[in-house]
Amino acid sequence: MITETTEQVKKIRDRMLTAQSRQKSYANQRQKPLEFEEGNHAFLKVTPTTGVDRAIKTKKLNPQYISPFQILERLWKYTPDASHVLELESVQLKEDLALW
Repeated sequence: MITETTEQVKKIRDRMLTAQSRQKSYANQRQKPLEFEEGNHAFLKVTPTTGVDRAIKTKKLNPQYISPFQILERLWKYTPDASHVLELESVQLKEDLALW
């Protein structure tokens, strides 16, 4: 009985992996990279917030995009690099919370 169960679990896992692979390839074929040029217009997506960093639950009539903005300068995507990491400096404070 245990061997039958393990075989069924293996079959289920194989089928799930097949389905995931199919869905991934389907999504990747239809995914287009966004590229903007200077002078184009783009909408800015916003998340309404209340107070300090608390997002409002999206409702039907909440604005999600604000008017089109013209792209003035093209920026490049940041690629992480270990040399960009800054070392933190320790700050020493006096008892009255003033810097040394």
